[in-house]
Amino acid sequence: MKNFTELNEQEILSLAIAGEEDDNHVYTTFAEDLKERYPATAQVFTGMAATEATHREMLYELYKQRFGAELLPINKSDVNFFMRRPPVWLTRNLSLETIRKEAEIRESEAANFYVKAAESAKDPAVRQLLRELAETEMTHEELAADLETKYLTPAARESEAETHERVFVLQYVQPGLAGLMDGSVSTLAPLFAAAFATQNNWKTFLVGLAASLGGGISMGFAEALSDDGSVTGRGNPILRGIACGVMTTIGGLGHTMPYLVPDSWHNAFYIATTIAGIVVFFELWAIAYMRTRYMKTPFFKAALQVVVGGLIVLITGILIGGA
Repeated sequence: MKNFTELNEQEILSLAIAGEEDDNHVYTTFAEDLKERYPATAQVFTGMAATEATHREMLYELYKQRFGAELLPINKSDVNFFMRRPPVWLTRNLSLETIRKEAEIRESEAANFYVKAAESAKDPAVRQLLRELAETEMTHEELAADLETKYLTPAARESEAETHERVFVLQYVQPGLAGLMDGSVSTLAPLFAAAFATQNNWKTFLVGLAASLGGGISMGFAEALSDDGSVTGRGNPILRGIACGVMTTIGGLGHTMPYLVPDSWHNAFYIATTIAGIVVFFELWAIAYMRTRYMKTPFFKAALQVVVGGLIVLITGILIGGA
């Protein structure tokens, strides 16, 4: 692996051509990934890909004049200059924020490369072209703004904002809410069964902790393995699994934590159980609200489903524990 200062002009031009080809490929991939969800933004990246293709042709014409048609097999990984980043463009259904951040990094890296390359070049024509490309890369923010003005009309922006919210719900809210519902409701029966069977806060807390963590792990794996997101557009399965698992655990821990009230307190069991009951009340109504807010479920229907269902599970646990 070479240091950047050790590269000759043929290697610099070959590396620049490889870089433009790579950026063209990545922006085209972004455009393909976005065309169904965000068609106007996809056109912006199509325009940026075309610009990179033009830069590649300019560099290649100069290269052919100086060194012939055969390019050297050199790329960024062969040089101690470029940042090593994971190939995010290989992932489908990336968020707009991730895609735009990657594009910003690439444009900044390209500009820095051309500035350093121009400083190293001794051939006047090579140095001049590299300087021009450096200036062009530095003004790509203006190019992106021009393309956005052309393609991202107010109607397109409104449509993409709606799509962004739908994607957010699919990728994060839906698995998180499913986990929260499962954690809040399914742990009620074992927790309150243990509470009324033992009337011991510490033992009840351990049962609730085990149910919460076990449910979180189970739900997390189930969500991550249920769908890789490539067809449904539900996003990265690992992130969905984490969201679902974490929210399941939180849902169960909410009414488990009150049982940390020390057993040495007077009426400790009744204090902890009262607090836990209040927590359950707010948990169930919060879930009903979130189903209305994000899943567009009518509030009365959501409340009926969640609150009534939760109360049935709660009563079942109390009856079993008190038997």
